[in-house]
Amino acid sequence: MSGHSKWATIKHKKAATDAKRGRAFTRIIREITIAARIGGGDPNSNPRLRTAILAAKNENMPNDNIERAILRGTGQLEGEQYEEAMFEGYGPGGVGLLIQVVTTNRNRIVGEFRHLMTKNGGNMAEAGAVGWMFHRKGEITVPKEAASEEKLLDLVLEAGAEDMKDDGSAWYIVTPPESLETVKEALTKAGITPGSAEIGMVPQNYIKLTGAQATQMMRLVEALEEHDDVQHVYANFDIDESEIQAAVGAN
Repeated sequence: MSGHSKWATIKHKKAATDAKRGRAFTRIIREITIAARIGGGDPNSNPRLRTAILAAKNENMPNDNIERAILRGTGQLEGEQYEEAMFEGYGPGGVGLLIQVVTTNRNRIVGEFRHLMTKNGGNMAEAGAVGWMFHRKGEITVPKEAASEEKLLDLVLEAGAEDMKDDGSAWYIVTPPESLETVKEALTKAGITPGSAEIGMVPQNYIKLTGAQATQMMRLVEALEEHDDVQHVYANFDIDESEIQAAVGAN
């Protein structure tokens, strides 16, 4: 199963500090701004904006922050002009990487990413070299203690999910992008609170990493995720949860 979703789940549990929360706010605000600029400021007719607002509320972001981000996106408030881009690369062991960014200076971050990649055993790739390995999907995680496998599987499949898998400490649910909200609402109505719910790029297959390669891969992903302009890092690695726990605990 997806080592990367394990990585994200475990890090989320351990990242409840003000600094990490501030970074999460910044990323969500940029996503709301971009979504509003591209699809308009009405979440009822803009699914991407609706999903971004949902993420903001999951982080307990004040409504004023959300409204200001929407108004900046629609041009009703002045603010920095962001550009959205997706970069591709390879990590240790030939792992494919997609790096989603929202930035004010695309040229600057190309050099910065190249440096981060080289330093951590990776390299940049040409556009299209890696993207074909991933599909755009809804991703939901549910802590295992929140529901049994049988109860959850029936519920999410009936609501429109495509698949559900065991991802260590959580159940990992994949949906078509347009069904993410429906599945999340079905969980909420059943009294089940998801650990996370977002649209992401899901790998078609995974590369198993262990030992030094696994450690290097996690360092690379963390270095990329800590870059101010990075919204998401998607990767097709599979690393045992015990190795991820050890790496996160050492930080």
